[in-house]
Amino acid sequence: MKRPGHSFCFNLSAVIKKLMENYKVILLLMALMIGASGIAAKTKLPAPVLLLILGITIGFAPAMPAIELNPEIIMLIFLPPLLYDAAFNISFKEFKTNINTISTLAVGLVFITTAGIAVIAHYLIPGMSWPLAFVLGAILSATDAVAAIGITKGLGLPHNTITILEGESLVNDASALIAYRFAVAALTGIAFVWWQASLQFLLALGGGLFIGFFMNKLLGFMVRFFRTNDMAVISLMLLMPFVTYLLAEHFKVSGVIAVVILGLGMSRLSRERFPQNIKDQSRHFWDVIIFLLNGFIFLLIGLEFPLVLKKMPPTQVWPYIGYAAVIALAALGIRLIRVYLQQFNLQRAFNGRRPISREALFDSRTSFIITWSGMRGIVSLAIAIGLPATLKSGEPFPMRNEIIFLSIAVVLISLLGQGLTLPWVARKFSKTTR
Repeated sequence: MKRPGHSFCFNLSAVIKKLMENYKVILLLMALMIGASGIAAKTKLPAPVLLLILGITIGFAPAMPAIELNPEIIMLIFLPPLLYDAAFNISFKEFKTNINTISTLAVGLVFITTAGIAVIAHYLIPGMSWPLAFVLGAILSATDAVAAIGITKGLGLPHNTITILEGESLVNDASALIAYRFAVAALTGIAFVWWQASLQFLLALGGGLFIGFFMNKLLGFMVRFFRTNDMAVISLMLLMPFVTYLLAEHFKVSGVIAVVILGLGMSRLSRERFPQNIKDQSRHFWDVIIFLLNGFIFLLIGLEFPLVLKKMPPTQVWPYIGYAAVIALAALGIRLIRVYLQQFNLQRAFNGRRPISREALFDSRTSFIITWSGMRGIVSLAIAIGLPATLKSGEPFPMRNEIIFLSIAVVLISLLGQGLTLPWVARKFSKTTR
């Protein structure tokens, strides 16, 4: 069975050919993205939201050629550097302090959200069987690192809050991908066994941890070996996230976890061993790369919506937009309940003198900010587009276009609704959390 964006037979020549066919359009979009990002900075609007709106607008233009997103490109070109940069810049000490909350949201909440969305979709949407409902739930179960970082940057949120948001969205992709894998297995008639699912989940996480740790040690050795060659060191740091991700996926373990571990390890090595000139050059280089990738991916998400919209029967469009709104609100409600429950559990554990540090605690205002910052994004989009066209029996994948439409609509509702209001929420609720 194919894993979304992972077990595709990666054909580099086909990807390069596809990029070359659309290179003029890509250059134009990059120019528009840079201009829109500059306008967003001047007007204090969240850049990802403005880029989404721009992408949707351009996508409806008659002269705009269709750009079909390839999950291989999304997962390989965009995800590793964005995850690596986020992990590199996160405080390892604060990550460790908040590991209880991060693991609760990144693992437990993902599976709770999958089940919650599945129940709602099954009873709300005509023809949505239980297996299909769980596929949809798994696609939309995880918050997105790129969205969280792109929209919360510059809002002045407390470091503890930023660490929880980034830590959760760095780890939960692996949980969502595994939940999706088992949901598709159930749809194809493969027997689902809980102990086998749990074992495979642990193996995927453990394998990702091992490969990330190994590649971190290897990169550390190579950086020390080439320490007098600034360009070689910076180039190695650019290349290694991609190599780590591909190596992990080759062994069918979590590439997301492997890249996150690599980023955390290199962050620690950078603070302890890197000369200041390499730190400065590397930081400037990565700032440009992340700026371009981060902006372009939100523009592409916006461009994808008109393409999927054209494939939907006109009579289904508004009902399915309504279904997407209900699912987006339900996912937000489930997150709200779980975050506040985590706040209560931490406080109770601390008062009961369990091994919980005071720094790991947070109040109700922070709980609301954490809830509101949980947006869906790039990974949900890539998984949805990566749905197989047919089942193993050769039959068409049931309701495939409807699931893709719902997924993109929920992502857009989440990013636009929460993204536009997040600056106000942050100002309103973070006054007493700093």
